[in-house]
Amino acid sequence: MTDTATTTALEGQQWLERLLQLMDLNTRVLSQALAENHNWLEIDSQMLGPEASQALLGKDGIILDSLQFLVNTHLNLDTNIPECAYTVELLGYRAQRHKELLALAEQAIQAVRATGKEYVFEPLRSAERRQLHMMLSGEQELFTFSRGKEPDRYLVLSPKADPDKGSEDSDEAP
Repeated sequence: MTDTATTTALEGQQWLERLLQLMDLNTRVLSQALAENHNWLEIDSQMLGPEASQALLGKDGIILDSLQFLVNTHLNLDTNIPECAYTVELLGYRAQRHKELLALAEQAIQAVRATGKEYVFEPLRSAERRQLHMMLSGEQELFTFSRGKEPDRYLVLSPKADPDKGSEDSDEAP
């Protein structure tokens, strides 16, 4: 890793620790630069305790997603430096959810290959739709796009030969 990657990881760690302190949650954040433009920030749940950790996670990770959004938005305000992605982890939630999304992706791939018809996922938050877009982007004979409006926006996996490529509200993965 470069000095820039290490510096951005440290900035993310310090910013998130300060935010948590402002919330009266005194804990550490461990940081790791995963790539030049991606940092992993893990909140130390042992220092928080089980009750505070669960509250910070929120139902289905909604509070953790909000914290991650704040970290990414604030730390990427400076347009003079390259954008960096920050993933905020707590209680292994992100790692577990990643496994669940991989299983959903595999299920969808198998369904589309077996039937030749599009597979419609349940509505997902934008970060999870983006993850699935990326997971499925390597499937040469398939493509993904989103339909609907928030909060009921959902991902669709379709064979490339399908003439219905979605409507103007799609955000097809590159």
